[in-house]
Amino acid sequence: MSTTKAYAAQTATTPLAPWNLERRMPTPYDVQIDILYCGVCHSDLHTVRNEWGGTVYPAVPGHEIVGRVTSIGSHVTKYKEGDLAAVGCLVDSCRECNNCKKGLEQYCLNGSVGTYNGKDKHSGGVTYGGYSKRIVVHEDFVLRVTDKSPLEGIAPLLCAGITTYSPLRHWKVGKGDKVGILGLGGLGHMGVKLAASFGAEVTMLSHSPSKEADAKKLGAHNFLLTKDESQLKKMKGYFDFILDTVSAPHEYNTYLDMLSTNGAMVCVGAPTTPSQVYAFNLIMNRKTLAGSLIGGIPETQEMLDYCAANNIVSDVEVIDIKDINKSYERMLKGDVKYRFVIDMATL
Repeated sequence: MSTTKAYAAQTATTPLAPWNLERRMPTPYDVQIDILYCGVCHSDLHTVRNEWGGTVYPAVPGHEIVGRVTSIGSHVTKYKEGDLAAVGCLVDSCRECNNCKKGLEQYCLNGSVGTYNGKDKHSGGVTYGGYSKRIVVHEDFVLRVTDKSPLEGIAPLLCAGITTYSPLRHWKVGKGDKVGILGLGGLGHMGVKLAASFGAEVTMLSHSPSKEADAKKLGAHNFLLTKDESQLKKMKGYFDFILDTVSAPHEYNTYLDMLSTNGAMVCVGAPTTPSQVYAFNLIMNRKTLAGSLIGGIPETQEMLDYCAANNIVSDVEVIDIKDINKSYERMLKGDVKYRFVIDMATL
């Protein structure tokens, strides 16, 4: 074991603060990565404040990790020391179930292992994430990144990027499709960039008129103010696909009404309270309400390669780790464009 500096929450009500954790030494198939940048995801905040339940303390969040390989196990073949590498939301799965064999490790039937607050089979405790100086991960759950793009902009692709890429690809969004992106935050801004790059006609759906200019800079063709009832009525039956990125409680029926025949609305945001859905909004015109969770390792690598080839990164604000608690408060107020990323050199 080796001691690693980190920032951790000790309880649901205490701020994140410096803490030393123990990382395992690389086993034969492990890759050790010195972390350069780690994105700040809304899931981090939900976890440290135990808003989803089940948090084990101390909790070290962070699952948008980019760094450099500093050590490898004796049987590692995919990476060498000095390589740039990344770790996303997963660090293990059973590898044997039908979903894992299909590259859908995020849906592992025996339970995938999250990068933080997951069951660590090596220590018998929980996994600790990227708000730390280094991480050790099996090579099968390490990803390659380009050196041609800014690493701080790549980091959020490991969650925000794949969370939006996966449903857009699964529902085969492409040229000629009319796509609505609900919510312009960390997820939404990636949804706009990716859907536009796939050739879709993209409309930003937002309750904030101040976001129209930014949405169009990111690639949206249209902007719909969701507080304006007259605009909502005009869009009845318009969209082939709506990507719902909102994590705050909101009304689903309003947006289901905007879907065309065979249209799909896919939720990637995770409100903590349920929303009532009227069956007739689905039955009439055979609409679909679905959800999607990140992507498996093969699809995540595909996404990183696609973004590298098309010069797509996240829009970020780089922060010092000592400012993480202030950043959480700003994130709750929507005061970030569009993802905080920690410069781990500040730890």
